[in-house]
Amino acid sequence: MKEVLDAAKAVAWRQAHTFFTNPSFLLPSLLFPLFFFTAFVGGLARIRQVPGFDFPLGYTAFQFVFVLLQSAAFSGVFTGFGIARDFESGFMRRLMLAAPKRSGIVLGYAVAGLIRWLTVITVVTGVAFLARMKIGGDGVDLFGLYALGFLLSIAGTLWSTGVATRLRTQQAFPVMQMPVFILLFFAPVYVPLDLLQGWIHAVASVNPITALMEAGRGLISGRPELTLAAFAIVSGLIAGFVLWAIRGLRRAEAAGAA
Repeated sequence: MKEVLDAAKAVAWRQAHTFFTNPSFLLPSLLFPLFFFTAFVGGLARIRQVPGFDFPLGYTAFQFVFVLLQSAAFSGVFTGFGIARDFESGFMRRLMLAAPKRSGIVLGYAVAGLIRWLTVITVVTGVAFLARMKIGGDGVDLFGLYALGFLLSIAGTLWSTGVATRLRTQQAFPVMQMPVFILLFFAPVYVPLDLLQGWIHAVASVNPITALMEAGRGLISGRPELTLAAFAIVSGLIAGFVLWAIRGLRRAEAAGAA
């Protein structure tokens, strides 16, 4: 256990140090969700006047839930990009030789992804309150909302870790990013699910991210719905991606990366 924790601390500290001291990593992580939040809330605010749009807290809170989940998922993706960079630089080879417990490496990157997301969502939450976002939920509801993002960040890190350890190049970034991007934007981003029509409604209805968005919007408004389903989905994603990430490390070792 001590070996696992030691490896996790070393990896998490290095990734966090790189994130906070390198503007090329810090700024995109902050600007990406802030861009979505300001563009959607400012440019699409009139959508709240569409007949059938009955979200009680207004469009700012409606979009905040999407940005919270989007930033959580992409914090994990950006962490995977750092893993690929570590393979190209040779650092991962040295790390895997020094850390016999591979689970500690995965844990360290997951912690680094959480640190990245907590930094981003703190800034985004501050901007949302400056934009006079309304909240209908109590402390328990808000804890559930942020816990949902917390778990999704872990799932995103594990997904991108599995990709990075298999391809071991920074050119793998689109492979990490595109599935996450598609899942997020084929969910009810701009309007509630009931207002979607045609094929996009059919796709959104079976998209697992839809349940997370519906649950998050229920929590922030103080009217929880699909909460257990959302946590079950994200827990299932984590369980599956743990195996995906561990097997990726073993494949990298077998390929001579360690």
